[in-house]
Amino acid sequence: MREIERLSEMRAACAAVRAAGERLAFVPTMGFLHEGHLRLARVAREHAGRVAMSIFVNPLQFGPGEDFERYPRDAARDRALAASAGADLLWMPSREEMYPELPRVTVAPGPAGDVFEGAVRAGHFVGVLTVVLKLFEVVRPDVAVFGRKDVQQAALVRRMVTDFDLGVEIVVAPTVRESDGLALSSRNVYLDAAARGRAALLSRALAAGVERFRRGERSGAAIAAAARAVLDAEAAIATDYVACIEPVTFTAAADATGACVLALAARVGGTRLIDNVVLGEGLEGDVRAGG
Repeated sequence: MREIERLSEMRAACAAVRAAGERLAFVPTMGFLHEGHLRLARVAREHAGRVAMSIFVNPLQFGPGEDFERYPRDAARDRALAASAGADLLWMPSREEMYPELPRVTVAPGPAGDVFEGAVRAGHFVGVLTVVLKLFEVVRPDVAVFGRKDVQQAALVRRMVTDFDLGVEIVVAPTVRESDGLALSSRNVYLDAAARGRAALLSRALAAGVERFRRGERSGAAIAAAARAVLDAEAAIATDYVACIEPVTFTAAADATGACVLALAARVGGTRLIDNVVLGEGLEGDVRAGG
């Protein structure tokens, strides 16, 4: 695995892959890698002969009072894990390398970026799309792999690729979960033992919504209400939103189909977590960390 910091070196390394006639897959991350990230790298390998990963904690997507400064970081561990997952190129740029000065031109996500995560975290998706566009411009991958846990992010990246004709195939890989259903996240490290136990309620809430759908319920509001009731029963969980969502427009679904996404965000013991499930697939459509 070749480790790179400089933007110019990464651009040249990726150009060499393309010049050799090989497909290049790209997995952008913010580091503190876990099995979910490693699964993305393995999926990337299925789509290309060479795999590039990036690790960059992007300050543009953190709002005031969010956890940019304390976001977990472990560069040595990340290098070892990326190598174990088969990455060929590992790009770990510094903040100064990525942003010699803060960008004056940014990417507006449009209406789908103003709801759900975008409503709770104002400006978040401007930061996400701006950095992803810059990463894509440097790497110029044939395919990029994102995790479904960040389903709104993936939908907006796909829309950006379409609108700007970037020519990158976007692959969205299933969420990786612990044995009790908790979706893997770098932020799970914030959870103490009590909060970790309560965090499993997020996937149980999703399962309750899926069960309503499987029993014939087609009201998006009713399906979301079934999920929310599980969270509301635990006083230590503060729910930001629970919604049944159309997967392309990211609008609330009045009439649910199997393609709709049941998504939620909640704060557990001071840690904000997100999760979602595709109604027609259920949690069975995801992957267990040990599987």
